[in-house]
Amino acid sequence: MHSNELIMYTDGSSRGNPGPGGYGTILMWGDIRKELSGGFRRTTNNRMELMAVIAGLEALKKEGMKVTVYSDSQYVVKAWEQGWLKNWVATNFKGGKKNKDLWLHFNELAKKHQVRFVWVRGHADNPYNNRCDILATTAADGKDLAVDEVFESESGK
Repeated sequence: MHSNELIMYTDGSSRGNPGPGGYGTILMWGDIRKELSGGFRRTTNNRMELMAVIAGLEALKKEGMKVTVYSDSQYVVKAWEQGWLKNWVATNFKGGKKNKDLWLHFNELAKKHQVRFVWVRGHADNPYNNRCDILATTAADGKDLAVDEVFESESGK
């Protein structure tokens, strides 16, 4: 029997900032565990931290889930938990707030669920966070990396 709560661990990585990057996500629901990862040829650490959460939410088959996301990114956790994102959306990301494309995509996905974030210390003793770090860095170091098209077009590279 499954609880109604999905646990998600996420991590993002970039080799250089910007540079090649990757994300790692672990979804846990009852006894089921699924790992997701992907790499991009040129991106930033914050984009990959956010991409890890987006990938996890995109993998959910049904709406209305209780989702607890464990992330070591203060940027991602505080943007949601402290209401920064609501302000950014309300002001159309004025003042040059970064990653508008990913935040808007995340916001749409998050509306379908009850999402909350919990900050965890990175590179500490949490085995799931450490596994996500391995997934993210392995993806960043992979071959045939995807193109983070919005980032590359906005950064002119």
